[in-house]
Amino acid sequence: MAEQASRRITPIILCGGAGTRLWPLSRVDRPKPFVSLNGGESLLQETARRVDDGAKFAPPVVVAAEEYGDAVASELEQAGISGACLILEPFPRGTAPAIAMAALNAAHPADLMLVLPSDHVVKNPAAFEAAVAAGAQAAQQGWLVTFGVRPDRPETGYGYIQQGEAVAPGAFRAERFVEKPDAATAGRYVTDGRFLWNSGIFLFTSRLLLAELDRHAPYIMAEIRRAVETARRRAGRLHPDPSAFARSPSQSIDHAVMEKSTRVAVVPVDMGWSDIGSWEAMHAIADKDADANAVTGDVVMIDSEGSLVRSEGPLVVGVGIRDMVVVATERSVLVVPRGQSQRVKEAVDALIKRGHTPPPELGLGDD
Repeated sequence: MAEQASRRITPIILCGGAGTRLWPLSRVDRPKPFVSLNGGESLLQETARRVDDGAKFAPPVVVAAEEYGDAVASELEQAGISGACLILEPFPRGTAPAIAMAALNAAHPADLMLVLPSDHVVKNPAAFEAAVAAGAQAAQQGWLVTFGVRPDRPETGYGYIQQGEAVAPGAFRAERFVEKPDAATAGRYVTDGRFLWNSGIFLFTSRLLLAELDRHAPYIMAEIRRAVETARRRAGRLHPDPSAFARSPSQSIDHAVMEKSTRVAVVPVDMGWSDIGSWEAMHAIADKDADANAVTGDVVMIDSEGSLVRSEGPLVVGVGIRDMVVVATERSVLVVPRGQSQRVKEAVDALIKRGHTPPPELGLGDD
């Protein structure tokens, strides 16, 4: 235990997904992790900085698509993050293969791995750090730890985790994972108090994670082991063997392991978290003026309220608008009521069907 306690945690940053529901800000040539919410650092840079305390964390491992390797390296360099290892996927295969590769690449089987999506927002870093400390104790006691965000509204866009009995200080058995509920069910979950939003953030030892993958998802592990064993390694980058990697099924870590294992614990946390899965979510976390408008760029608002208006180029003037999302880039303009912002993916699909396929215009990957 003393040896484990002295080990730093290795952040595993998952840098994937085009973020279709944030089109036109997020698109193929600028996926969601590379987007800045306020004109400052990108979501990827903010995530890397969140775990940049050298006393607690080792240099990160970033899993990203092959074509974004140079962009990831540039982003980390600009943020002053050094020593990162990049695992570059030839094509997407979901979070289970991605995390498996990181675990197989770990220097020691007792290493703690903190898995972080690269495109989430955490507004309370102190709460995040406290939750990670509690999760580390549980992980060292042999638990696969996930972090559950206490819901402040009946959200239908998130999965939930039901919290059970305590298994370690600050950690509880994860009784079950629940898919995205309807509005009535989500309301009951909030009232119940035992249901937490599934943040997609995890903490475990590489040894336990690999053992549980072998037990519950051997069909993934067989090919991912081959892909890593025959990978090309050069200058801090690991390129898994494309043929073996292609034979692995695409699956999330939730479906492959977390929903099946009996060793899953959840750490509840209030950390100002959002996965920014829609423009509605963007408005919720953004700084707003006295009229509840969230404005970025060259924007003028007159007699308008409750709206998110963002411009990356042209002057945008809103007059008498209520609860709207208006996003203007150099080539595209989105206008949608806030309550229907989840339908942006429908718009992208419609554009593709109409032949609007240039990669710079459309976000074509998963969120």
